[in-house]
Amino acid sequence: MAERRRRRPRSRFGVIGELVLLVLVVVLATTMVRTFLVAPFSIPSGSMEQTLHVGDRILVDRLSYRFHDVRRGDIVVFDGTEAFGRLGTGKGETDYVKRVIGLPGDHVQSLGTGPNGDGGVVRVNGKPLGESAYLYPGEAGSDGAFSVDVPAGHLWLMGDHRADSLDSRAHTGQPGGGMVPIDKVLGRVMVVVWPLDRLGRVPDSGLSDAPTGSAAGHR
Repeated sequence: MAERRRRRPRSRFGVIGELVLLVLVVVLATTMVRTFLVAPFSIPSGSMEQTLHVGDRILVDRLSYRFHDVRRGDIVVFDGTEAFGRLGTGKGETDYVKRVIGLPGDHVQSLGTGPNGDGGVVRVNGKPLGESAYLYPGEAGSDGAFSVDVPAGHLWLMGDHRADSLDSRAHTGQPGGGMVPIDKVLGRVMVVVWPLDRLGRVPDSGLSDAPTGSAAGHR
């Protein structure tokens, strides 16, 4: 019988080459996932309590808005440089996390909690929003009064901890009036992954049946 040939051992350089290739594949796959599917973020402030706590690690869905519009009640991460300046409290100091309250075409207003107010209820197109499911306990929808019309291609965003949130209300006097361009939205917050005792899907806001503004097809 012919003598079986022995397998030649791989050279050290061949093994190193395979390891380098494996690392490159992992890096590329991770980059693709973060760019097109999901991305991790951390919560550094209390502006979204009680829904999101300081120190929470969240995953953001970067894909679904390619197939449907932003919806009222969604919690989104967005690049706030244009609308809010460089005082963001998130990744890169320009990314914010807030809840979508006003869609393009909406009229959003509150009379505040002052002497001429109505308890700080937030109204969209004249109808009050039911925000009890997510507002910080004991807080009104807005202590201060405001009345805005959301232009095409923009959003009106507010934190759940209204007394501790520098959101669209705090930027009405700036260029753009505190409105956030939809194309600056990085994705929708899906789930809390850390700490483990808070692991779970972010609850639905219950605002999907709220009144719709005059502008249709706001993408």
